[in-house]
Amino acid sequence: MVINFLAWRLLMIEQKILPASSNMKEFEQFLQSNYELGVFLDLHIAQLKNVNSMAKAAGKKMIYHVDLIQGIKNDEYATEYICQEYKPYGLISTKAGVIKKAKQKGVLAVQRIFLLDSHALEKSLKLLEKTKPDYIEVLPGAMPWMIEEVKERVGIPIFAGGFIRTREEVENALKAGATAITTSKTDLWT
Repeated sequence: MVINFLAWRLLMIEQKILPASSNMKEFEQFLQSNYELGVFLDLHIAQLKNVNSMAKAAGKKMIYHVDLIQGIKNDEYATEYICQEYKPYGLISTKAGVIKKAKQKGVLAVQRIFLLDSHALEKSLKLLEKTKPDYIEVLPGAMPWMIEEVKERVGIPIFAGGFIRTREEVENALKAGATAITTSKTDLWT
């Protein structure tokens, strides 16, 4: 498997927890942390410039969840705008077009997949063949057996997210093969 330069850089970071902020209070807590890389979830387009500036001033690298940026459509045009205007470290999306455009722009591309049942798994695997993201975010991440299966079947590094509530669940996801955990549960950030 060929890993692009951005994915290789992320693999070199020893960070196993990716703090996911869903509001400014959590984001400010992330800025005060020792973590270098973070995720911003629910965000309004009018906040993006300020959030981006604050992150850069603190020496942080951000991954933005394009599908959850309010006030802008989660499509290729919005992705191109975000990449050109804000130069994020990475973007997360469930949309194939967003992932392809992020890769084209040299931004780390994270395909988010929801594993609700066997049909969703098979559909997601077909999508991953098409988009070839740098990383996959598997939700819910509290299912280590699914992390193992997805990793085995696609060979793409995995972030586990969703319903990870305890340190034991973090460890189980990492042991199952997740590269890192995305979590908005701030007590897991320490």
